[in-house]
Amino acid sequence: MLNLAHGPVETPVFMPVGTQGSVKTVRNSDLLDDGWQIILGNTYHLYLRPGSSVIEEAGGLHSFMSWQGNILTDSGGFQLFSLSKLRKRSNDGYQFQSHIDGSSHILTPEKVINLQRVFGSDVMMILDECLEQPSDYTRTEESLNLTLKWAEIARNIHPEKEQAMFCIVQGGAFPDLRRRAAQVLSKMEFDGYAIGGVSVGEPRSLMMRAVKSCIEFLPENSPRYLMGVGKPEDIVDFVSVGVDMFDCVVPTRNARGGSFFVPGGHINIRNTRFRNDFRPVQPGCRCYVCRTYTRSYIRHLFNAKEWLAPILATLHNLHYFSVLMEKIRIAIDERHFASWRRDWYSRRKSFNPGTF
Repeated sequence: MLNLAHGPVETPVFMPVGTQGSVKTVRNSDLLDDGWQIILGNTYHLYLRPGSSVIEEAGGLHSFMSWQGNILTDSGGFQLFSLSKLRKRSNDGYQFQSHIDGSSHILTPEKVINLQRVFGSDVMMILDECLEQPSDYTRTEESLNLTLKWAEIARNIHPEKEQAMFCIVQGGAFPDLRRRAAQVLSKMEFDGYAIGGVSVGEPRSLMMRAVKSCIEFLPENSPRYLMGVGKPEDIVDFVSVGVDMFDCVVPTRNARGGSFFVPGGHINIRNTRFRNDFRPVQPGCRCYVCRTYTRSYIRHLFNAKEWLAPILATLHNLHYFSVLMEKIRIAIDERHFASWRRDWYSRRKSFNPGTF
């Protein structure tokens, strides 16, 4: 359980991604009705647009976007990583050009924290450097040392107030660097510990190795957050090794392409076989979409390029993830998560999207 300024958050938790102050295609009321307690925003994007001055004048990010729940704001390190041709990293931070209008900006460890103070984030993330993969040992160690330096700067300027601050474990694909990062950061006594620099194109086996190599060295009583990871199978597997928090664009991005998550896997509603299928997308599902519309109708909306189509798909997918997390929490509370996980994978192996 996380106790944050805007209420408790049950863990393990998945956080819907609202990069620019909005979870795409859904209303805040939809998120609250579905039980979501925390969403994710992004400091880099919000800094560039609408700008910190607008958010400050609005009374903070919660007031600006009329969201009553908690907000975790990522620092923007991953976004700066993706702007390889538009940014230059120094020991002090990043100089970069806006992807929106080409204007020049600087983000430092101090500025990132001060921006998130203005936003009023319930959880602030420190600035880190995310590396492309593969990177050699020397480059990875140099980058990690810089991330650790930035973490210490952020920790020293953060007042002990309502806003929680999480650090980020880096170290690339090298277990000894991951382990050292976890040990050094644990001594700084952050409010939570994220594992970053994964899911950037490396094989899943390397992702699992990176997590396993450091997670046991993180404080057991502090939340452990795996950044940018959130496919259902990833959630189930990484919960089993001790991860408490996840975020990913998968449920919302896939929805916009017509992909619906269902028990065992997912189906693409654009498929011709759904043309005259008047069943709900997922029989027995209690989401608004499955209680109200048919596969045939939703397929028609996608083919007609109606705006309602991605809205309905997103509502269903977020509900699916909400139910998945609830089932995981119940299995953990009732001390049968291992057997629940085996049953979950058994259903997944027997799933046939062509007959669902």
